[in-house]
Amino acid sequence: MDLEDASATVTYLIRDRDSKFPAPFDQILAATGVQTVLTGVRTPRMSSIMERWVQTCRHELLDRTLIWNERHLRHALRQFEAHHNAHRPHQAMNQAAPLRAVPEPITDRGRISHLDIRRRDRLAGVVHEYRHAA
Repeated sequence: MDLEDASATVTYLIRDRDSKFPAPFDQILAATGVQTVLTGVRTPRMSSIMERWVQTCRHELLDRTLIWNERHLRHALRQFEAHHNAHRPHQAMNQAAPLRAVPEPITDRGRISHLDIRRRDRLAGVVHEYRHAA
């Protein structure tokens, strides 16, 4: 895809130090005005965290959604980001979300037998959020 046809300007390219990018690669980009920024030395997690987020976003949102235009894409990504940070449980965080602590376990047998769970749909039902009704 030609970025000029898409009315986009690229100023920076962030990449790792993999040997698959030879010096002419950076020279070609520099000739077009794109500055190459390299990730830190011996920081393998620097790229992996973003790669994991992109993979999650693709599998849970973009592979299930027909995106119409840039405005729709930005809206979908904002909604998914809010869901990902405030509602989606993360295994590495003991099933908490980055912006939400793990709720206290329900130990009262009366409450357990009469759970009232409500579902909230985001993005026309592509993403679901569940919570206890008050």
